[in-house]
Amino acid sequence: MAARGDLSRPPLPCRPLEPLVTAPSTVLVHVTGRDHPGITAGLLAVLDRGGAVVHDMEQLVVRERLTLNVLIGVNGSTGVLKDLLFWGWESEVEVDFEVVEDASTRAAKPRTVVTVLGPTLSAAALGGVAQAVAAGDGNIDRIVRLSRYPVVSYELTIIDADVDAMRTALVAAAQDHAIDIAIQPERLEAGVKRLVMLDVDSTLIQDEVIELLADEAGCHDQVRDVTERAMAGELDFEESLRERVALLAGLDEAAIDRVREKVRFTPGARTFVRTLKRLGFKVAIVSGGFTAVTDHLAAELDLDHAVANVLEVEDGVLTGRTVGPVVDRERKGEVLRELAEAEGLSLAQCVAVGDGANDLAMLSAAGLGIAFNAKPVVKQAADTSVSVPFLDAILFLLGIRRDEVERADAAEGVVRDEIEVPGLPPV
Repeated sequence: MAARGDLSRPPLPCRPLEPLVTAPSTVLVHVTGRDHPGITAGLLAVLDRGGAVVHDMEQLVVRERLTLNVLIGVNGSTGVLKDLLFWGWESEVEVDFEVVEDASTRAAKPRTVVTVLGPTLSAAALGGVAQAVAAGDGNIDRIVRLSRYPVVSYELTIIDADVDAMRTALVAAAQDHAIDIAIQPERLEAGVKRLVMLDVDSTLIQDEVIELLADEAGCHDQVRDVTERAMAGELDFEESLRERVALLAGLDEAAIDRVREKVRFTPGARTFVRTLKRLGFKVAIVSGGFTAVTDHLAAELDLDHAVANVLEVEDGVLTGRTVGPVVDRERKGEVLRELAEAEGLSLAQCVAVGDGANDLAMLSAAGLGIAFNAKPVVKQAADTSVSVPFLDAILFLLGIRRDEVERADAAEGVVRDEIEVPGLPPV
């Protein structure tokens, strides 16, 4: 590229600007070129001297190529636009203009946020999403990449769509391309949703605690069969719990300590909880499992609340009974309401995450209910679903970008553990 002031450079561009701006107008300034320090500052200085009003601004750099869009209000004079052309020539960037609809009119249009995520996102998959938006007469206003790993995710802001028609088309696109798509009426800014409540077994952790206890008691197959039927909604949860706990009668209390050592966190669980806590969220767990394990998990992750069933122990052995009310489907919904009230929050400020039929009440009650690698009955009922094996992928549904997480972790000296998931590279 020629140096500034080099006579070999292309001449200063000349454009007839008077037909472009003849009255107070809203103008989109589009700047492209090779990125270098001072471009944004220089452009804003020109706008300030020219008395332009900045309505909106977005900048993106991809492989050192800059795209900078600024929506400005001008009073009908072309002076500031001429100054921008000269500034662009001096700064070795291209500057273009377009008169657009009034900024306030566009801002007033209803917006929907669509989050797309998957292990990879091909051009075909993203194209399917764009076609689905068009099928709902929506206009894509903004696309932001949220993460490249452990999953790839993008957030699309859609203007003026027929949400029902768009949702139908997006659901079909998600099925066609094996990706996850979340649709929300407005952006979930970090910090807006203030309480996240998670199921434990097969959500926060990879295991079913009662099955680990059953291994110790020698009745694994019997317990697992009942568990699967209960999680699929084929059995009443309270009845199934009592049936399974009864099989544990006589188990030495020391077995609980051995089970605690076997519990495996879901990949990304620590990152997920740590990030939420850093952002000021309250984090709770509610489980159809047992306090003997959940209290330990809550202490390890510094959770704010933990609610689960209590195993009865007499003379150092399990009696095969629980103490107090059973934490079943309805109780989980009640717990969410109680914790929201205790924290001074509305249910709209709550997020619930679970995988089984006994999570349906809390998923329904929360402002955002997320089915995490869930049974079909749960996916159908939840607001959205996540099918990748990383719990911290849920952060992207909350509008939290991966680089924000990593910068904060680096500042605190936190190193993400290497995680291996069968079929996927370590992250």
